[in-house]
Amino acid sequence: MIYMLRCIRHQVNALENRAVPDLKVELEEFASILIKLGLKRKVAKVLTYLAAADGSTSREIEMDTDLRQPEVSIAMRELRKLDWISERDGKNPGKGRPYKVYKLNKSFPEIINYLEQEEAKESEIAMRQIEKLKSMKTQLHI
Repeated sequence: MIYMLRCIRHQVNALENRAVPDLKVELEEFASILIKLGLKRKVAKVLTYLAAADGSTSREIEMDTDLRQPEVSIAMRELRKLDWISERDGKNPGKGRPYKVYKLNKSFPEIINYLEQEEAKESEIAMRQIEKLKSMKTQLHI
């Protein structure tokens, strides 16, 4: 998992210095690594999209990520819970319903640090469970 976090850090640097033809491939790899780290697919896709964009509407996210509107809404709800996105109201010219513009509220290094801490917690829990199994094995003479 630490290797994957290093890959994400590398991807963040690559996004900042990206070449346009390779962008789609890089973004797909970026989302794939986030999924391997435990984020849900739709959350990883939206997060990756927002990392590369400077504010987007729900409709833009739907079209560019191939997610349906309910999937984008669910992903946004999860990202809001983590306080990783901010939203502001936008207005259509003339009449019409206002729309939301979403953008990352945290920097990607902050998000990566959070993921790294969560992975460390999970690893620590797993190691404690392994140690408990070892002690149980000797107590049970297995």
